[in-house]
Amino acid sequence: MTAIRMQFLTIAVVVFIGIWLTGFAKVHWFLYTPVVVFLFAGITGICPGMMLWKKLGFKD
Repeated sequence: MTAIRMQFLTIAVVVFIGIWLTGFAKVHWFLYTPVVVFLFAGITGICPGMMLWKKLGFKD
């Protein structure tokens, strides 16, 4: 497990805890998007955000 993958998983957990403490019924559905993306990136090692920004012309 690399450090960047652990970073993605940690951020996903922290955001999810914030959603949980606020209440699942009160949180807008869009707040679940970063949790899903960070979990995907942490588990697979593929970061959709990096892919998007690279396609838009930004460099690493």
